[in-house]
Amino acid sequence: MKPAALFSAFPFLLCLAPFLSNNPSAVAQGIPSSPTESRSVRKPIEFTEYDLPNGLHVILHENHAAPVVATYVLYRVGSKNERPDRTGFAHFFEHLMFEGSEHIPRGSIDKYISGAGGNLNASTSFDRTDYFFNLPSHQLRLALWIESERLLHARIDEAGVETQRSVVKEERRRSYDNQPYGSLFEELSALVFEGTPYQWVPIGSFQYIDQAKIEEFRDFHRTYYRPDNATLVIAGDFKKDDAKQIVEEYFATIPKGEAVPQPNISWDLQVTGKSKDVLKKNTPLPALVHAWRGPVETHPDAYALDMLVNILGSGRSSRLYQRLVEKEGVAMSAMPYCYLMEKAGLLALSVTGQSGVSLDELDRLLKAEIGAVISEGVTEQEFQKARNAMESQFAESAGTMHDRASSLAHYHMFYHDTALVNTELQRYLSVTREDLQKVAKQYFTESGRFTLRFPLPTEK
Repeated sequence: MKPAALFSAFPFLLCLAPFLSNNPSAVAQGIPSSPTESRSVRKPIEFTEYDLPNGLHVILHENHAAPVVATYVLYRVGSKNERPDRTGFAHFFEHLMFEGSEHIPRGSIDKYISGAGGNLNASTSFDRTDYFFNLPSHQLRLALWIESERLLHARIDEAGVETQRSVVKEERRRSYDNQPYGSLFEELSALVFEGTPYQWVPIGSFQYIDQAKIEEFRDFHRTYYRPDNATLVIAGDFKKDDAKQIVEEYFATIPKGEAVPQPNISWDLQVTGKSKDVLKKNTPLPALVHAWRGPVETHPDAYALDMLVNILGSGRSSRLYQRLVEKEGVAMSAMPYCYLMEKAGLLALSVTGQSGVSLDELDRLLKAEIGAVISEGVTEQEFQKARNAMESQFAESAGTMHDRASSLAHYHMFYHDTALVNTELQRYLSVTREDLQKVAKQYFTESGRFTLRFPLPTEK
């Protein structure tokens, strides 16, 4: 699935920069990255890429449609790179990177960017952490200076760690602990990804961040925040030779370190599923999730699975919505999840029931719809709708300079093929109706189903 789509599916994995400082309006200020281009025709995204001697991969997309520039730095470090007794480190470190540097006063990064007429943000997931700025084009030097500073001279001290401990705890309370179904993906990950570093989510646990010493944070930075573990993308209104000169000036002297460790994950798709009831006092309506292990994101089946899951649960015309919400009237909503990552994957369908509807009834109807796809396949209308949705998604993914920068970085780092930014749509369009039924039979097995149930507090 496209990078942007991953975060729309799981918005609670996105960490917003406003919570990192005392200036909550920083992200909201400034200018848009670029005007949205026509969805009817998408021109190829032209780019130049190269490596610095220290291993930093640089991608330049020169585009003069608007006087804006987006910088995007992607680090190949996420929650899967953490120790089981130090979960939350990657996400916590994302916060620390906004503390400043040896040459940037504490809490000044967002002030510099908003003061220059731009905006900023960052996010963490299982596989990666990214940082990005959108600025008027004449402020490119400012963006690259800040990124080089927090790569080479990040401020990691007791004051910053203590400040961000409080911020991260509040973020977890607000987005996970105090939200109805807030623990859904955390519980689901523990079930489906059991035995791998994907079994904990990026937000992590309070106690491990509290137990960590300052030197552990510094060691994490030394290990993963290195030029040879990063991809830098610049997209927008700049001259290529000028950008290369600034990149050379700010990044070329940053030293390359030892080989960056990555976890060795054995991902077995042929496992027996499990079921779990999640009892929460703040559960307002019964909810049910059916999930299966899926392939990694670069697997050829990824495209058919993405389309199939959307046919089943995406939007009001989806199978689950039409059957459970419109026809039977037993559900409030339905939601699909196709979350395929670097070394593991998850496929899931969730439904939130109406008051008074039993989880057994939701379970029966959900199984019936999945069984129908396995035995009969999808209709021609559903197939064409899925193809149209993919074309629309790809057109929209090129709408801003930030979107383009994000896609370029992701394709390079995880697919090792930056040019997929222009060609991956064809892989979706080559999927057939027969392919959709084939992957339904292969992955949506009865024995491999994981079930997560949210009964009402009064139910046993």
